[in-house]
Amino acid sequence: MAGYSDAPMRQLAAEQGALWTVSEMISSRGLALGSDTESLNLGRPYAGEVGRVVQLFGTEPEVLAAAVAKAEGWFAPAALDLNMGCPVPKVRGKGGACLLQTPELAFELIRAMRGATGLDVSAKIRLGWDSNRSLEVAQGLAEAGAAIITVHGRTSAQRYTGEADWDAIAAVGASVSVPVIGSGDIRNVEQARQRRQSGVAAVMIGRGAVGNPWIFRALATGDDAWPSLPTRAATALRHAELHIQFYAGPLGTGRVSLLPLRKVLPHYLPDVPDLHAALVQIETLEQLRDCLMPYLESPLMTDRAEEYRLVAAQSTPQALLKGYAVNRP
Repeated sequence: MAGYSDAPMRQLAAEQGALWTVSEMISSRGLALGSDTESLNLGRPYAGEVGRVVQLFGTEPEVLAAAVAKAEGWFAPAALDLNMGCPVPKVRGKGGACLLQTPELAFELIRAMRGATGLDVSAKIRLGWDSNRSLEVAQGLAEAGAAIITVHGRTSAQRYTGEADWDAIAAVGASVSVPVIGSGDIRNVEQARQRRQSGVAAVMIGRGAVGNPWIFRALATGDDAWPSLPTRAATALRHAELHIQFYAGPLGTGRVSLLPLRKVLPHYLPDVPDLHAALVQIETLEQLRDCLMPYLESPLMTDRAEEYRLVAAQSTPQALLKGYAVNRP
């Protein structure tokens, strides 16, 4: 998710049991032909990161192949993904959901990516541009060599309106031999479990994980307990600390503001509405610490992170693990 699934959010999700995470999408032209370097924040991992998929977008086979080679060398991903689902206007003509209008080109792009790497290559699609063509597109992607296909249950024209069509996602899962991951409208553990029974190999959680990395712990361990207010406040603070550490570190940009987290922090504390106004005005770590201090009892303990990762890997369907490169230590 652009603006959300950066290194700090991915780290919190992985610690709580997410099997793998996906980077924000990266322009293949910027990576292959521009001035991007291995310090590119969109692609670089946090220290010790594993199980991360780097997602690219583009429309030119040769450029995507070159971008794949750079991404593999610079960012050490577990796999590469082609974005065919982003519906935002600024991506039109450059890839994303536009590829659903020209599926033959999309198949060529997957073949080019596969030819440039020994890692698995996947694709994330929507049902279609303005009508459902998901079976045709998914079958072509599988034939072209996609190891996994993620399907968001809306068309590009729908953007995020209406409800995701999980019957259509299930139909895709039944029509191809590769694992299909379902995406759309998963906001809580109950919905995730329900959707997992729809015939997909796994579910992808996006907006439902913002301010709630514990959704992965619940799915990995069966522990549905909602964390206490002090734990959630401490995690919000730690998210900000990770943000500073990543963006201001040796490969970062130096002085860092917390403005990008204004849209994230309130999700950690939805039951404290009086804090919302203050959280959406935060600029510095000191301001956030002062704001959260009344709700902090003790430092957040994360020593069970490895336990959660192991449980998640053990509880994942083996066919999915075999079909996708996820290199857990």
